Amino acid sequence: MSKVILTVIGTAQDAGLPHPNCFCKNCSEAMQNPKYQRHAASLAIVLPEENAWHLIDATPDLKEQMANVQIQYNLQGQLMESIFLTHAHLGHYPGLLFLGREAIGAKGVPVFAGNKMKKLLEEHAPWSLLTKLENIKLEQIEDGRDVSISPNVSIKPVEVPHRNEFTETFGFWIKGPNKKVLYIPDIDQWHEWDQDIYDACKEADICLLDSTFYSVADLEKIGRSYGEIPHPLMTETMDRLQDLVSQTEIYFTHFNHSNPALDSDRQVRKQIEEVGFHIADEMIEFIL
Repeated sequence: MSKVILTVIGTAQDAGLPHPNCFCKNCSEAMQNPKYQRHAASLAIVLPEENAWHLIDATPDLKEQMANVQIQYNLQGQLMESIFLTHAHLGHYPGLLFLGREAIGAKGVPVFAGNKMKKLLEEHAPWSLLTKLENIKLEQIEDGRDVSISPNVSIKPVEVPHRNEFTETFGFWIKGPNKKVLYIPDIDQWHEWDQDIYDACKEADICLLDSTFYSVADLEKIGRSYGEIPHPLMTETMDRLQDLVSQTEIYFTHFNHSNPALDSDRQVRKQIEEVGFHIADEMIEFIL
């Protein structure tokens, strides 16, 4: 059976770490030391025996993320076979522009997106030029409907509530031959979802979940309002899922630059890990 590798190629909230126009402790350290830098949240599904890979979300950091995947898996010059998009916020789709004629000049890369996201890309500049020139080929996805990307790998979109100013928002079930992964980098609140996050995580082997903010104090430090950018707090998520850590591997991703889980002193990270949860680091691999 063919090997399937899920690689985490980005773990930061939309603007990355360091964050623009910020000189907080986390950002300042990331400016001075590349080991603290984080790209916008994204995943690669690598099929080494097929000499192929697939991408979830085309971030503003796509150029570096693509190179990391290609070098790591000896795929130099090999474009992704497809791209799946979660939604139309800054960290999740601007990287599509690298496929255009100003850069790669790709030919017909399949891009899977919800109905509203598909229309946005078809009808609004500059995205519409990508479709007009056939750099990308848009494919519509629907909540709960599997998309097969290989004989033993499928991706199932799951719609979640999340400030949908322009488009719907999806998380994804990623199913390999042996393991199932639930990936939800963005959601407003767990209780607003029509599914129970505990039951969903119980069904998964591995979860990669929204960890934008550790607590409300994160936003106070950067002068932002929690009501303006709602996300489940990591503290709440851990309370909800604590009983599952012995059976499901639960990783946090999509960290805002203010999140103390990223602090170089690792005190908060240690507290998280001591109760059985994990921090997703970049280029971590899961064999599915």
